[in-house]
Amino acid sequence: MSQVYLNGAFLPLEEARVSVLDRGFLFGDGIYEVIPVYGRKPLALDAHLDRLEHSLAGIRLDNPLERTAWVSLLERLIREATTADQSLYLQVTRGVAPRDHGFPTGVSPTVFAMSKPLTPVPPAWVQAGVAAVTRRDDRWLHCDLKTTALLANVLLRQQALDEGAVECLLLRAGFLTEGAASNVVLVVDGVLCSPPRNHLLLAGITLDLVLQLAARLGIAHAERPVTEQELRSAEEIWITSSTREMVPVTRLDGKSVGAGQPGPIGLRLLSAYQALKNHG
Repeated sequence: MSQVYLNGAFLPLEEARVSVLDRGFLFGDGIYEVIPVYGRKPLALDAHLDRLEHSLAGIRLDNPLERTAWVSLLERLIREATTADQSLYLQVTRGVAPRDHGFPTGVSPTVFAMSKPLTPVPPAWVQAGVAAVTRRDDRWLHCDLKTTALLANVLLRQQALDEGAVECLLLRAGFLTEGAASNVVLVVDGVLCSPPRNHLLLAGITLDLVLQLAARLGIAHAERPVTEQELRSAEEIWITSSTREMVPVTRLDGKSVGAGQPGPIGLRLLSAYQALKNHG
């Protein structure tokens, strides 16, 4: 029976309860973070907590905990979990109040955190790559905030699953933004490219690590607008996320990406990422 954290207490998951009047339940009025843990050591913890603060500020909600308190509670969840490789999930909502769109006053945020085993991606995904589809990005204009209001992303991801694909890559006004649940890097004319970070996509921690590794390895890379045509003609496409790390996309909308197999630049970065997560 795993322990979770809820509003100052550690308790079994089966005993954790949140009011039906919680604004996270009623409005999706909250934010979240997902942090990978390898060998009981969280990867890029400060970067994840920085992004959590950015999301909280974006929805005008004060951080309910000091940085040291976040670290302390996460360390306890990590320590008491049954597996060494874990996925930490933390969520903050505006709290419990009578249903009204306006912000309530005098209400304490709901703070929840849990750990679950980190499941590696199927080996075949890395060996052969996965299929993805494209769709128009019709989400709201604050995608840089990691909020719990994920219905648009859920629907887009399900469209990919309905077509036998793993991810849905999003296009807005002729340019790539991100995946429904991932960031995207691609190789164009031998250069590793990723869309510029702005309000139209989430700043990915894993993506940042990949770009840092590219710089360390001397791999040419650029953050710049990526056109739909560049996406469709890319030599390599990779999706990145905290729990799936780096996954090659070898088919896009039913057509082969590059040579139809994971490309050398991405594989080199994946190898470096594995070394980073295991040894720092």
